[in-house]
Amino acid sequence: MLKKCNFAALKAGIMFTLFKKEINGFLSSLIGYIVIVVFLLMTGLFLWVFPMQFNILDFGYANLDGLFILGPFVFLFLIPAITMRSFADEKKSGTLELLMTQPLTDLQIILAKFFAGFVLVVFSLLPTLIYFFSVYKLGMPPGNLDTGGIWGSYTGLMLLGMTFVSIGIFSSSLTDNQVVAFVLSLIICFFLYLGFDFIYMFILSGKIGLMVQNLGLNAHYSSMSRGVIDTRDMIYFLSVTSLFIFLTKLSLESRKW
Repeated sequence: MLKKCNFAALKAGIMFTLFKKEINGFLSSLIGYIVIVVFLLMTGLFLWVFPMQFNILDFGYANLDGLFILGPFVFLFLIPAITMRSFADEKKSGTLELLMTQPLTDLQIILAKFFAGFVLVVFSLLPTLIYFFSVYKLGMPPGNLDTGGIWGSYTGLMLLGMTFVSIGIFSSSLTDNQVVAFVLSLIICFFLYLGFDFIYMFILSGKIGLMVQNLGLNAHYSSMSRGVIDTRDMIYFLSVTSLFIFLTKLSLESRKW
């Protein structure tokens, strides 16, 4: 019993070390900071500077709808940039086989990299709370805004980011080229987010069209952005995330075939 506990503690320690390695690897590279700065810069410019429909000051209402409309499109580029090196870099440098000799299962290695990517996504979102505080103070009277809708949108954005991370990890496991992993992840994320909406608008209609539309990420993200935390939407995001983690596991296992 004691040996089992010690072995479990050893595996947990190795997973945490791998988790920290992924985060440190991202933050120690210039591209890591560039990606986060670009995300904050783009959302900040559209929300506060550029004279367009997303500009909070020009719109005249205390809300952050612009952030949650723009956020997924910025994530389409941000998250593939975060995840593209996760397995592709390991393959190219030849350290993947060394990593596999550790007393960890393929799934545990994948989860360590997945959670590291998700933490980085959350880390990039934290500074946007400044926007929330600003809008909260700018309301007439201060605090006159749909707080429930905003927190629902933040929850939806984090779940969407979680799903994009799982797709990025999967894409990275298919190749040893980071650029290929980035492009592949971008294409899959874009299709799952908007592809089913295009099918509904231009190919199918009626009940079948709506069923197809509900297969896409955007339908469930939009539902949560209204401030309603529906368990069906949460189950959907968790299911898609689990599917791509499973596909990543199959991709890594294929090296043994």
